[in-house]
Amino acid sequence: MIEKAGSAKWMGDLKTGKGTVSTESTALQDQPYGFNTRFEDGAGTNPEELIGAGHASCFSMALSMILGESDLTPEEIKTTAKIYMDKQDGGFAVVKSHLTVAAKVPGASEEDFMKAAETAKANCPISKLLSCEITMTAQLD
Repeated sequence: MIEKAGSAKWMGDLKTGKGTVSTESTALQDQPYGFNTRFEDGAGTNPEELIGAGHASCFSMALSMILGESDLTPEEIKTTAKIYMDKQDGGFAVVKSHLTVAAKVPGASEEDFMKAAETAKANCPISKLLSCEITMTAQLD
């Protein structure tokens, strides 16, 4: 079993408190987050954008793998995952992740690319983790 870790430290109350987030690999190290970075336009990160980065990167790797199974090697896959959060049942919930992907895949037909993208959307590990609607706009360049 593969294990990866992220960690967070929080100090203070919800609105004025501050925190830091780090990853085991130290790619992120003590990056600031707080109420202002999550619900306003403050400098720093927030859980939703970290989930978006995770979903986009996982999907891109899965798409590359699936294309490779058909002997297609992408020159480039660019993916953005936009995470939507809304009030539900007296609190907030992530309700949707929308993937926007553009890829350059020499030799791929539009049909083959879309089939691979749909398979990656449904089966990448982060898609399987999320219990929200997952939509996608895909474009073969």
